[in-house]
Amino acid sequence: MSHHLPTTLEEARRRGWDTLDIILVSGDAYIDHPAFGVPLLGRWLEVHGFRVGIIPQPDWRSKEAFMALGRPRLFFGVSAGAMDSMVAHYTPQKKLRHDDAYTPGNRHGGRPNRASIIYTSRLKEAYKDVPVVLGGIEASLRRLAHYDFWEDKLRRSILLDAKADLLIYGMAERPLLELARRLERGESVGDIRDLRGSCYAGRHIAEGAVPLPSWEQLTAEKSAFAEAHRLMEQEQNPYCGRVLVQSYADRLVVCNPPARPLHPKELDAVYALPFSREPHPRYKEQIPAFEQIKRSITTHRGCFGGCSFCAITMHQGKFIQSRSPASVQQEAGQLSAKGWFKGQISDLGGPTANMYGLSCNAPDSGHDCRRPSCLHPAICRNLQCSDVPAAELLRKIRSMSGVRQVVVSSGIRHDLLERQPAYFKELVAHHVGGLLKVAPEHLAQRVTAVMRKPDGVVFERFLVRFREESGRVGKRQGVVPYLMAGHPGSTLESMVELALALRRLRLQVEQVQEFTPTPGTAASCMYYTGVDPVSGRSVYVPRGDRERRLQKGLLLLHLPEERARVCKALQEMGRADLLGRLALLEVPGAPVKQHRKKTPH
Repeated sequence: MSHHLPTTLEEARRRGWDTLDIILVSGDAYIDHPAFGVPLLGRWLEVHGFRVGIIPQPDWRSKEAFMALGRPRLFFGVSAGAMDSMVAHYTPQKKLRHDDAYTPGNRHGGRPNRASIIYTSRLKEAYKDVPVVLGGIEASLRRLAHYDFWEDKLRRSILLDAKADLLIYGMAERPLLELARRLERGESVGDIRDLRGSCYAGRHIAEGAVPLPSWEQLTAEKSAFAEAHRLMEQEQNPYCGRVLVQSYADRLVVCNPPARPLHPKELDAVYALPFSREPHPRYKEQIPAFEQIKRSITTHRGCFGGCSFCAITMHQGKFIQSRSPASVQQEAGQLSAKGWFKGQISDLGGPTANMYGLSCNAPDSGHDCRRPSCLHPAICRNLQCSDVPAAELLRKIRSMSGVRQVVVSSGIRHDLLERQPAYFKELVAHHVGGLLKVAPEHLAQRVTAVMRKPDGVVFERFLVRFREESGRVGKRQGVVPYLMAGHPGSTLESMVELALALRRLRLQVEQVQEFTPTPGTAASCMYYTGVDPVSGRSVYVPRGDRERRLQKGLLLLHLPEERARVCKALQEMGRADLLGRLALLEVPGAPVKQHRKKTPH
């Protein structure tokens, strides 16, 4: 018998289950691994006594596929998958992708566009009276009115468009379990209005709620959208955040404060769930996403960087939730017992690897803080940057029996490393797999300020230290500098400046990320409005495929085809003045190649 949660009625009956309490529908293939949200939540509910099944990647063209497990006793949970379905389907040029790493065989077409909406529609068609609860990153980032890059317009809260009964945003262990228990006790989903980390549609404004600009105001004036984002961002602290309300004609979307972060023991319990760490046996082809993460271990969640283009803070929150060393060691032991494990852990980290074990030293532990970032415009004086826990964790895991190498493949905050000498030395000496991933994104100060990233001077200091330390320990290692073109604030002049800086620093890149306005981020707000939502200042926005491609091409001038295309485009745009500066790039520097970025921001 498979140790996976059931995906068919026959699999449920083998467990002795005639009916299920909760059925989760996912846009991803079913991989029973803690890196995937739907299986993790399914195991979490199961260990708390609920009978849970999963319908992975159902054929959305009819309702029958959504009836594979019958009618659940409590509710359906719907997730588009590990990525927003539009991000998964389209390139930054809005061209259709031909692959999908979360689908067997890497095939495109395993889920529909706007999967959360389509799945909910089919479930309501099949079982009109069963509550449908939205979750996952697609629902989380679209929980309120948002800019949609693919339609180039504002869209309403996905809760209204999907006609779901409730939406749970962020990391859902706490609210989903509370919801299941309350429904089990006989409460109606329509009466559950105080659940943290949830949004619901109603007609009455909650007492003490913060009113956001209405849908009518948002669609009439772009500045109202900037104000809505500013208000939403400052209410993200789960300890002091208030209820938000957004009106749509005679209806309201009410967004309760975020769920509280998990304590270390609770997070340990999540990762101790009985995962098989394998895809469901129904699959006969490889699933690329599983191949990428099967030898990795997540040590923590959350990120306090607050980068304007990144959705992590809006989904996982900025409070770092770290597992205990014992919990990480236990998972490493389970991993080493796998027949396919050859001794290398491919990643030991989280959203930002060197944030493990960090916290706020303020008297209230940051519970009354409304800063979107602890690192921008400068590192907060209350940030506890001790690297002792992270450095000790690296030493413990690499010394385990059966583990011959531990690589840190997660992104690193190079500005934090200046305050983490012990972690830096451990990292450089033992945990760089030839190339270290660092994400300066840009080096021009006027652009990094908009991105909420450290400026180029900080990156240059890091690069000198990294090269010196690598030489000291006798390692030939390089840096993979993730860079972004087309971000708000980025001009052709700033990209030329960046290209020249790379030449001076002896760095050469092969891949450049092109900015995609992801729903719910500050950068997407800037892209739509042309205004920084916090400062209110105007921001230059490169629009149109031509300029965005040209910005990307300026960093790839060592490729002959790119050089010819860029020079021609600059002349046609009347920017021949930049060609003289670019002549300095005729002789490429010593290359440090960049690998392709596996997932978008």
